[in-house]
Order: sequence, then structure tokens, then C-alpha cells
Amino acid sequence: MKEVIQKLAQTGDEIYAKVCKVISVDIENKTADLQPLDGSAEIDDAYLMTDDKNGGVFLLPEIGSLVTVVFISKEIAVVVNTSAIQKHQVKIKNVALNIDASGFLLKKENETLKGLMVDLISAVKKMKFTTTSGTTINLLNLTEFDTLEARFKEFLN
Repeated sequence: MKEVIQKLAQTGDEIYAKVCKVISVDIENKTADLQPLDGSAEIDDAYLMTDDKNGGVFLLPEIGSLVTVVFISKEIAVVVNTSAIQKHQVKIKNVALNIDASGFLLKKENETLKGLMVDLISAVKKMKFTTTSGTTINLLNLTEFDTLEARFKEFLN
């Protein structure tokens, strides 16, 4: 798709936009069928994402929501905005953010924010100290916290 858009951008065809209602969505192919509000013919297979191989932004619109679709040629349309979404995905190289109604996933390589938080809470629950005469001296699982600190720093920059 990326190559097609690049070639079409060089043709000089006039680009225009329409507001449409989402009729159906094909998640696998990242396309949608749309009905323009101006009463013109239905638009089949409008792209929801320009290039899914290298990352980018993907918005999954809700059926019945309104979208803005831009025509980069007479045959190719791309959805550029939506009034209601089911899912939002952003991928930049090895970092991904996925958001839907169930929550969100923040992932960098094989590490997730959820995994880090679960491990942190687990380490807090296992905290043990040495004491002398009622005075706390050392945290016995300090190395576990040092490892978690390094993981958080790597994950969050």
C-alpha cells in the first residue's frame, strides 16, 4: 500500500475528502466499507492504515460512526479521522501502544508496563529487613529492586 500511495501522490490527481458512515470493517485487511453522507455511491475497501508492515497508526472505527475519508485517486480512499473508535494502535519500531475498551498495552520489545508493575508489586510484598534492637538495618531483597529499577529505566527511557 505504501508504494501505491507514493506513486499516486506523484500523479497530480486532485485530492478531496468526504464525511461517511462506517458500514463494515475488515480488521484483517485494515479496510472499511463506507456510505458517504452526501448520498453518493458506497465506498468499498477504504484503507484504515497506510502501511502496517513498518508500524504507524491504526484506528478501528465503530460500525455506524462517522469518518473523514480522503481520496488520493479516484479508486483509492484512506480514512483519516473517526468520530468513535473501538481500538487505537500505534507502533514505532519496537515500541507499541494498544488501547481499547478493556484497557491498554504498552510494550517495548518483550517488556510490558503490566509485567513491570506485577513484578514490582510482587517484590514489595516479599520485602524483608534485618533488624537490630528494633532498628531496621538492611532490605534483604534489595537486588530485586535494583533489577526492577534498571528494567523501568530501560523501558521508560
